[in-house]
Amino acid sequence: MYGSYTGRSRTRGRAAGLRTTGTAAALGAALLLAGCSGDGDGGETKSAPTVEQQPKDKDPYWVNPDGNAARQVAAYSEDGDEKNAELIRKIARQPVGEWIGPDNPENEVKGVTEAAAAADRDALLVLYNVPHRDCGQFSKGGASDGNAYRAWLDSVAKGIGDRSATVILEPDALLHLVDGCTPQEFHEERYDLLKGAIQRLKQQPATKVYLDAGNAGWQSPDALFQPLQRAGIAEADGFSLNVSNFQTTAVSTEFGKKLSEKIGNKPFVIDTSRNGNGPYTGGDPAESWCNPPGRALGEAPTTQTGDERVDAYLWIKRPGESDGDCKGGPKAGAWWPEYALGLAGATK
Repeated sequence: MYGSYTGRSRTRGRAAGLRTTGTAAALGAALLLAGCSGDGDGGETKSAPTVEQQPKDKDPYWVNPDGNAARQVAAYSEDGDEKNAELIRKIARQPVGEWIGPDNPENEVKGVTEAAAAADRDALLVLYNVPHRDCGQFSKGGASDGNAYRAWLDSVAKGIGDRSATVILEPDALLHLVDGCTPQEFHEERYDLLKGAIQRLKQQPATKVYLDAGNAGWQSPDALFQPLQRAGIAEADGFSLNVSNFQTTAVSTEFGKKLSEKIGNKPFVIDTSRNGNGPYTGGDPAESWCNPPGRALGEAPTTQTGDERVDAYLWIKRPGESDGDCKGGPKAGAWWPEYALGLAGATK
């Protein structure tokens, strides 16, 4: 069973997470940004729960006012549970990645990027649809073949248009080539698809692309730099680390710098969504990645990292969504209020 591999991202089930899509997303975001909702008949209008955007110079990414955490805050507030509402606000007020689904990607991406542009912010998108995704394991799926993926990717790019977006490209996809999880027969196509995806996305005038490179507990820089080069890292803006994982920011930064030196000093971004207490060391090591207890939110998203190699700390994984049906959790990608409260409550 592949779960016995230690340190892997296990970016499973993210595409199953709750999201609004297409024009509905743009409309819903616009209503929430305006702070009101109507009954549709010209009757009484009441305030809707809203979240403010972070200061643009510190964090230029869009906070989705209709995300899972924002909805949970509204539910707790409606029930008069202000203690828990305040805890979940730690998540709701931060920008998180929007994981783009397989269906109707152009409208979905257009909705997200239009809502972000309306708020004068950048969209943070995660693309996770490569064929043979997750080696046929828990998050198996993805596009049916290379041509389907290219068509999907082209639709994503059209949905972005000329609006500002940062794309995290295919978590785990490169690493599964390096560690042998993805069968050899799919390697050449996978490299070609990743390189082509970077080239296509970079045709959009305001799009940044970071190719995923796993985490500091999975593979060494010496094992990664040549695969990254083959996958087209030279044409990307950089690489991403620690997606859905728990390696500390300090460890991830050290690892990233060593890798960066081998690929032309490319910058990188770090997922700090759940790494506040570092990796979990208890229980079965084969499941240390899955809903580990006692974890905490990490550094808040920001582009002011104080390190010229680190472009941003980002919440790519959406805190509060389950890693899978382990340790009492719901299916992968489902919002889990109790886990979200644990993350927020453990955060200093």
